[in-house]
Amino acid sequence: MIKSMTGFGLATRDAGNSKITVEIKSLNSKFLELSLKMPKAYSDKELLLRNECSKSIERGKAYVALTIENNQSESKTAQIDQAKLAAYYTQLQAAAANLGDTSTNFLSLALHLPEVISYTDETGSDEEWALILDTFQQASRSFQQFRADEGAVLKKDLELRIQHILTGLAEVEIAEKKRIPAIRERLSTILNENLLKEHIDQNRFEQELIYYIDKLDITEEKIRLKSHADYFLSTLNHPDANGKKLGFISQEIGREINTIGSKANDAHMQQLVVNMKEELEKIKEQLLNVL
Repeated sequence: MIKSMTGFGLATRDAGNSKITVEIKSLNSKFLELSLKMPKAYSDKELLLRNECSKSIERGKAYVALTIENNQSESKTAQIDQAKLAAYYTQLQAAAANLGDTSTNFLSLALHLPEVISYTDETGSDEEWALILDTFQQASRSFQQFRADEGAVLKKDLELRIQHILTGLAEVEIAEKKRIPAIRERLSTILNENLLKEHIDQNRFEQELIYYIDKLDITEEKIRLKSHADYFLSTLNHPDANGKKLGFISQEIGREINTIGSKANDAHMQQLVVNMKEELEKIKEQLLNVL
């Protein structure tokens, strides 16, 4: 079963005097690029939460936000440094008098100067942290379900594209049966038009024709292409996340398709190869978003 790297999960919990919210979002990326936002009260738990995110998200450009909304009675308390406020106020009055300024809003100005107002940070508790982890797990389950649902859509599309390639391969096999007689006839016509028929050594002609046709043989490429396509489909149904593995298999599929194209020496077969390449490009685009 494949999963999409695009995901979204949200969970909230009412913890009495606070509301805990965990939001997880991700987009496609070759590696895990994690952006984590959490309250300062739990900054010592950041490494632990990052490890949990790594196990849950695995790969992708991810954003995880943990917020705690406290009730009014539990909010941060502000403290005013009376000594600094008085000192700033006095200096502002003196400066205004020297400049002949008649302003009277010195208190408002002084309150906004550095270190006049300070806030007491809340401290975290083990009980609340346990609730945070539980909320994270709930958001993670929602996130994984989103990825699985998106992955199911991707899986159907990838299976369809592989079937189109296999259909193209079957058409190549049909066209191939007509290719060799056509090549033989074309070469014979060229020789007859440029040389007298009695000057042509038929035995030598047959030997050269066999050598030439052997160079154009695509039997091995057809077998390998069919094998790679079957392996791709079986990997799609594997329980593990296999986005990178599917990418490697698609490269092998492309290699066989290109070789068939280079050996085709037939306009119709070349058209079939182009169609298979088009399907493969669509597969590669979709695999960029597979976990």
